Amino acid sequence: MLLLNTNRDALLAPLQSVAGIVEKRHTLPILSNVLIEKHGDQLTMLATDIEIQIRTTTGGHIGGEDASITVAAKKLQDILRALPAGEVNVTLDDKRLTVKSGRSRFALQTLPAADYPRMNLPEAEASRFSVSQKQFKRQLAQVAYAMAQQDIRYYLNGLLLIVAGTELRMVATDGHRLAFASSPLPVELPRSEAILPRKTVMELARQLADTEDPVEVILAGNQVVFRFGPIELVSKLIDGKFPDYERVIPQNHPKMITFERAPLLATLSRVAILTNDKFRGVRLVLGDGSLKIASTNAEQEEAQEELEVDYHGDPLDIGFNVTYLVDVLNNTHEDHVEWRFNDGNSSALVTLPGNDNFKYVVMPMRI
Repeated sequence: MLLLNTNRDALLAPLQSVAGIVEKRHTLPILSNVLIEKHGDQLTMLATDIEIQIRTTTGGHIGGEDASITVAAKKLQDILRALPAGEVNVTLDDKRLTVKSGRSRFALQTLPAADYPRMNLPEAEASRFSVSQKQFKRQLAQVAYAMAQQDIRYYLNGLLLIVAGTELRMVATDGHRLAFASSPLPVELPRSEAILPRKTVMELARQLADTEDPVEVILAGNQVVFRFGPIELVSKLIDGKFPDYERVIPQNHPKMITFERAPLLATLSRVAILTNDKFRGVRLVLGDGSLKIASTNAEQEEAQEELEVDYHGDPLDIGFNVTYLVDVLNNTHEDHVEWRFNDGNSSALVTLPGNDNFKYVVMPMRI
């Protein structure tokens, strides 16, 4: 039975949109598969890992008979990538999916579509709004790097999304640093909160386009739905109590310096070369008109650089994990950043000049 007759890219593009969440090794073999459904000239592909589900629908010049089947997502993706651009025929016979292009032929095992698990879409909505993909993607980028990765405090392995009136806030923290970003919403909405899993955040960052096209966000119960372009992403939320981020953000740090972002980033990256691989510590010594940045390692090697700064207050000697400083500079794209300090034992606050919509707090470390 001829399932699909189209060009390679018409199959590869939607498959790449959904295959990113497929786990290579899973206790349920069918979860390594992608669900392919053909109805008329409409092709739908769906993938899930039980926690997240992505579906994309495409139409156009896609010939073949109506059918539904599941097949190994990574294998099919690798095959389509390796084939030259051009016509591809996909046939389904006796539980085997055959992909033909030119003189190439690949036969893959399938599993029934009826056995494929699907996430039910939520019914009761807590909040629904639309913003541009560009705005949402940029806001994610401003905070996502501060998420924990495998913390036993599972709620830190995600990103807090807050809808508050006409403001959309995002917060992430791993306990050592915290990033906060906010942006306006086009309508006023009642307050609601959700903790997005790390995998969902990373998938959104990968999929969202840098355009003014909308992304619709629906918060409902223990799930969130994102719809943008031909893609629908459904994700479970992390159930937990996120830390009170407002208490963490310092209010009155007296020492303030404005830096050019690019030169500061280059300096920190150079000094980081000779940090201890495990602790990644750098020492900042702030004095009258200068900031010295230094590092040492277990081999007694050392690096030091000095920057001229517009500062004439009390001296300061403080240590930080250089990775935390480089991360924030890599993910903010303004020309200048402002750093506020209190003393050598207090957290530092990084902000953007004339912008209250971004704050980054980083705890010091003993050097």
